[in-house]
Amino acid sequence: MRPSTAILVGLAVVIQYPLWLGKGGWLKVWESDSQLRQQREMNRQLELRNAGLEAETRNLKSGLEAVEERSRFELGMVKPDEVFYQLPQRKKAAAAEPAAVEPATPESTKEKQ
Repeated sequence: MRPSTAILVGLAVVIQYPLWLGKGGWLKVWESDSQLRQQREMNRQLELRNAGLEAETRNLKSGLEAVEERSRFELGMVKPDEVFYQLPQRKKAAAAEPAAVEPATPESTKEKQ
């Protein structure tokens, strides 16, 4: 290889280095673009959450139905002259088993007599 060719190749490498690996190179741009996409997605999710919170706040400020619903379910409050009934929950095993009792038919009651 002639010295002039080696110098030109070396010069090309020196010129290309900042383009690919330097401060404003393609790798940094690609990395910044990736971070920007992630931040935009996070911002979109937060905007949706904020819109929901804003709607709930507006509903709590303007309407009494939301306040009543929250006080009933979260605090267990009842209205005056209202009776509160709490039914015990059945166990899952007993509720899942079908009843083993046969319905009485006219033929089965005749056979037993």
